Amino acid sequence: MKTIAFFNLENLFDITNDPNTFDTDFLSTSEKRWTLKRYENKLFKLGLAISSIGKTETETHPAIVGVAEVENAKVIQDLLDSEHLKDIPYDFVHYDSPDERGIDVALLYDTTQFTVTDSAPYSIILTEENGETDYTRDILRVSGIFNGEVIHLLVNHWPSKHEESNEPKRMEVSNKATEIITSLKLEDPNAKIIVMGDFNDNSSSESVQALVNNNALFNPMEQLKSFDRGTVNYRFKWDVFDQFMLTHNFLDHRPGTHNFDSANIFDPDFMKQYKGRFKGQPFRTYAGKTYKGGYSDHFPVYLLLRSVPKVV
Repeated sequence: MKTIAFFNLENLFDITNDPNTFDTDFLSTSEKRWTLKRYENKLFKLGLAISSIGKTETETHPAIVGVAEVENAKVIQDLLDSEHLKDIPYDFVHYDSPDERGIDVALLYDTTQFTVTDSAPYSIILTEENGETDYTRDILRVSGIFNGEVIHLLVNHWPSKHEESNEPKRMEVSNKATEIITSLKLEDPNAKIIVMGDFNDNSSSESVQALVNNNALFNPMEQLKSFDRGTVNYRFKWDVFDQFMLTHNFLDHRPGTHNFDSANIFDPDFMKQYKGRFKGQPFRTYAGKTYKGGYSDHFPVYLLLRSVPKVV
């Protein structure tokens, strides 16, 4: 059994000012007082969380992890060098995106299990109502060989849910994801594709439904949202914005392939607020400008894939 995970890391910024992005909140001189000590604490906690995803079922670390809200390649390398990940043979794929805040997506992978054969970022140029250009995160496509099988992974972080004007923007990003999937299927009609990310929409939302229906995908996260469980909590309402969508050939059970077993939210007690009115919600790093010292404002999600042995 193999684990593939996705985790929005909640503003994993370094402590150095980048004049090309709006990262001034994450400096030691800012109101948030983002210091080296706080940065290293976050790296330690994120490493612990990532190394633990799926371990109950597989007794080991995830083979592949998509991540969102990373500032640059340096913070990813610092994460991989942290206490709980330094002995795992992880490498990563990352491209700087044009997002104004300077946050990107990336893919971490165990080099003993996954070999990258190709990768590319896909930019989405959006337009504000006043005609100005709006930049958002790229979609990252990584193609490679996963324990002998060719698979394609799309890592997403769609525009925020908390601005009504972003709803059509999420549909535009959904359409871009469809373009990428269509091109992969033109090259190989049987391409095995996993779409993952923080979609800032639930599985029932128009943008996610369009992606699923236009590409004959299935979404194993549909059944996980409930009154008292999700990946994010806003004003005491749970949502499952962090999702996976897969091509149906992950259900084929052909010899020599990986097949879908189950999907879940990784929400152990150590990643939850343990007291107060927000008890049970994600133990986040910041609440507004207030430092909480936690992991992230999202719980990770993960897939378990079962390998079907080849017939000898």
